[in-house]
Amino acid sequence: MQDQWTVYGTALSSRLFMGSALFPSPQVMADSVRASGAEVVTLSLRRQSPETGAGQAIWDYIRALDCRLLPNTAGCHTAREAVTLARMSREIFATDWVKLEVIGDDYNLQPDPFGLVEAADELIRDGFKVFPYCTDDLVLCRRLLDVGCEVLMPWGAPIGTGKGLVNPHALATLRERLPDVPLIIDAGIGKPSDAVQALEMGFDGILLNTAVAQSTDPVTMARAFAGAVESGRLAHHGGVMPERQTAQPSTPTVGTPFWHENP
Repeated sequence: MQDQWTVYGTALSSRLFMGSALFPSPQVMADSVRASGAEVVTLSLRRQSPETGAGQAIWDYIRALDCRLLPNTAGCHTAREAVTLARMSREIFATDWVKLEVIGDDYNLQPDPFGLVEAADELIRDGFKVFPYCTDDLVLCRRLLDVGCEVLMPWGAPIGTGKGLVNPHALATLRERLPDVPLIIDAGIGKPSDAVQALEMGFDGILLNTAVAQSTDPVTMARAFAGAVESGRLAHHGGVMPERQTAQPSTPTVGTPFWHENP
């Protein structure tokens, strides 16, 4: 299904963003991204360090993919750290897109809502296109929109847990209350059915890394997620059947005539 959508004025066909970390080799990473059909790849300046030559091999593979780059501020614990790293990333990777991460808790890697809004405000005023990694809190999401974010990336579950959508009620509330905002589920997706669920709910996209990179066969898993995202989006367009409290026959007889041939 050709289903274009737009983020920060850029038209995309794929609704799957891919991370570039944790793969067994740069070649497997590149093959997996191609298999997924993703057009946006996230990467970390702290891991790649192309300005020093560190991580040069994987950086070369990423450039060869010809995807849109989405540098992240992974590992930052304050707004100042995140802003500084984002500015360095813009110079090195030649993009004003940034996946903004400001971590407030090292145990579950939960975003710091105060630092996140502070950093987003400063970066947007500095010309960045900010993709904030946030929780599923509606008030936080509104604050991020107030400072100028046009896309939000709420978590499904803590990073790397693979638990899927642990709070579907909160996520459904976000989707209902922010109907015109592109919402991309980031973190916690563990299996293709999690991606199907998110897209069925009306979320616009998925960002994946660990679920593909640390699977037994990353390339095959990337294909599986590509199919899951398309299936979930089709289901959303088709109209998912509502749940009911009681059984309802699929071949009702009440009020339905019985057809028979005349003898």
